[in-house]
Amino acid sequence: MNHSLLSSEQVAAALESLPGWTSDGAQLKRSYRFPDFVSAFDWMTLVAAEAERLGHHPDWSNVYSGVEVALSTHDAGGLTELDVALATFMEEVATEAT
Repeated sequence: MNHSLLSSEQVAAALESLPGWTSDGAQLKRSYRFPDFVSAFDWMTLVAAEAERLGHHPDWSNVYSGVEVALSTHDAGGLTELDVALATFMEEVATEAT
């Protein structure tokens, strides 16, 4: 996977296919709400397995049914295709979890 930084145009294009996501140029961010704690944790477990497969791990926190996510490729110093790939996966499994 490409580890070079995305241009602002590439980030804007990615956000068009990632509803609910925002970017400050350095991170992709989103808040998720699930029906309950178990649903949120189940989703996090699915994402954790994919993150491990990609070798790319989110900054996130969980409080009851909510999960706050921030993605950035720290060793590249900003956003890369890894962040878009993980955000896309999160969206796919979030649709199944809700």
